[in-house]
Amino acid sequence: MKRNFWLALFLVFSFILFQDAVAQNIYIAPGGNDNDPGTAEQPLATLTAARDRIRLLRKQNPDAQHAWQIIIRKGEYIMPETLMLSVEDGGMEATPLIFKGEEGTVFYGGFYLNKFEKISDSLWKADVPEVRRYDWRFEQLFVNGSRVTRAQTPNKGFYSPVSVKETVIVKGDGRAPELAVQQIKIPAEAANRIKHLKEEDLKDAVITFYHHWDNTKKPVQFYNATDTSILISGEGMKPWNPITTRSLFAIENVPSALDAPGEWFIERAGTLYYRPRPGETIEGTTAMAPVLDKFITISGNEKTGEKVSDIRFENIAFRVAGYRMPASGVEPAQAAAPIAASIEMDFASRVSFINCEVSGTGGSGIWFRRACDNGLIEHCYLHDLGAGAVKIGETMLRADPKEVTHHIKVVNNIARSGGHVFPCAVGMTIFHGSDNELLHNEISDFKYSGVSVGWVWGYTPSPSKRNRVEYNHIHHLGWGVLSDMGGVYTLGASEGTTVSNNVIHHIYSLDYGGWGLYTDEGSEGIVMENNLVYNCKSSGFHQHYGKENSIRNNIFVNSIKAQLQATRVEKHRSFSFTNNIVYFNSGTLLSSNWPTVNITTDENCYWNTRGSNILFGKKTFAAWQQEGKDKHSVIADPGFKDVKNFDFRVVNKRIISKIKFKPFDYSKAGVYGTKEWIQKANFDAARAEAFDQMVAVHEAKAAE
Repeated sequence: MKRNFWLALFLVFSFILFQDAVAQNIYIAPGGNDNDPGTAEQPLATLTAARDRIRLLRKQNPDAQHAWQIIIRKGEYIMPETLMLSVEDGGMEATPLIFKGEEGTVFYGGFYLNKFEKISDSLWKADVPEVRRYDWRFEQLFVNGSRVTRAQTPNKGFYSPVSVKETVIVKGDGRAPELAVQQIKIPAEAANRIKHLKEEDLKDAVITFYHHWDNTKKPVQFYNATDTSILISGEGMKPWNPITTRSLFAIENVPSALDAPGEWFIERAGTLYYRPRPGETIEGTTAMAPVLDKFITISGNEKTGEKVSDIRFENIAFRVAGYRMPASGVEPAQAAAPIAASIEMDFASRVSFINCEVSGTGGSGIWFRRACDNGLIEHCYLHDLGAGAVKIGETMLRADPKEVTHHIKVVNNIARSGGHVFPCAVGMTIFHGSDNELLHNEISDFKYSGVSVGWVWGYTPSPSKRNRVEYNHIHHLGWGVLSDMGGVYTLGASEGTTVSNNVIHHIYSLDYGGWGLYTDEGSEGIVMENNLVYNCKSSGFHQHYGKENSIRNNIFVNSIKAQLQATRVEKHRSFSFTNNIVYFNSGTLLSSNWPTVNITTDENCYWNTRGSNILFGKKTFAAWQQEGKDKHSVIADPGFKDVKNFDFRVVNKRIISKIKFKPFDYSKAGVYGTKEWIQKANFDAARAEAFDQMVAVHEAKAAE
């Protein structure tokens, strides 16, 4: 009897605990009402109302351990405000808070504008009364679901300054002046677009400069018709990367530049003008302007360090979030590092985004920023981005090492088409962060680097350790508008970091620095192996300076200018280069100071399709070997299966055995899963053709 009593008591308590832990659902639907209770029969209308409903229920029953689920019925939702989550909204590891959308769930951070009216077949207009009533401004526009261009000149390509002069107002103590005015003389074609502007239209004009790895974005403050110069002001130019006559620029938000299909301009009085693209009709056209700049913010307690934990978003699309330039403009910053994301987290643990979409942003996509850990972005589609797709960690070093973001996993995602507002943004970036993983991602169609890891220049201590960049497909980057970029770019001491099994190709810069693998200032302790790198502009691998990096068992094919590059000569060993295959049909084998840098290089295979007489700098292979370099390397054709069709499986088994090269299956790089997901990752053939044409034009000009 006693045993039966205790068994019965155990079953009663187990039932009670099970009841408390069972999932509780709150419902949202397109036709919902935020005054309703959030049941399946009476759903809510907004994410914020669902959050508030759960807060209330938790207060009413604080001891219950429910796994709360917010079930979102399929359909379109206009977000009236950013969803803001704090410590009180988190769950626990066994009972997380889940936002789960049915297939076809879309949240918009903007709203639909009034229907267009026809002025002519090539020019439409729409009234936006909020502009004149509330002085509302927006800088991005989406027509029929795709981004369109704010009227700019030139329509294709760029201008370059005729001359650049800077007047320093306040020097300050830094390397760059605190305040200065730049006088930019512009070519006649650009001047013709702005010389007749009204004063208010001139003040609204924005000029964006592309200089090496940076962008400077400023309002035009004054135009001098006498010498066709404009004035901009703000911080002084950075002496290491100023605007010069070799820089590029475009001017936007100019009514006289509204002359091409897909361009728009809005007057301060609220009339929006749009030039329709081929095939668009007024009856079938909708336009949406962003109101929110963020879809979601998740913030723990900065003072106590308490984190928001265990929140998951599933099967939700977030589209259209804007960016508005400050009145003073935007100063240059590498990788567009300060630019906010549409989803941001600080002091957050175990936050996940699974099978979600983020698109149509003015800034970046998702940012695990300060003191975040064990986050996950999986099977998400991040595209049409104003800046980059994913950011991890902060750009500033905190005094408390516990605030370094770590163990963020970004796996099996598509990150495509970024840098529309900030071209210098990177596809995926790890700033100060450790033990993070970027795995099996498709990263393409950005104007700058694909992946950036580390945020310390030189040999000062860095918290960025043991990060993994593996099995990613990284390609079609640069587009000939910026310089000094890499498919994978690293900075600072990064012991334990691996860059492996990636496929990297079609990297093309404006000037110098279209590299596949790029270990920049102070990169240290990094292993790069089993990567396939081909069709880069400057070289497949470049080390600016660093120490004790290992570049091994990679395949480098057909870079245009050179195949391998190293720049700074230092006393310590900079890197080892072993068991690699280097195959090329243009340019030189080595560039810069590779012949004199302190490196270990051996058991490599080199092959020039134009002949076997390969020069190592200015030395023959025999002379090179006499210096103790590449003693066991060979000059031989590795026998790739079909180079023309990018099939780099090695046929010459004897050669790879001799150099101890271990074949790797590079087809595993990129996304995996369903046939539909893999097809979505396929790069658009028209974009690939446009890239090839761009390269051909640039190379033809360089050959003149």
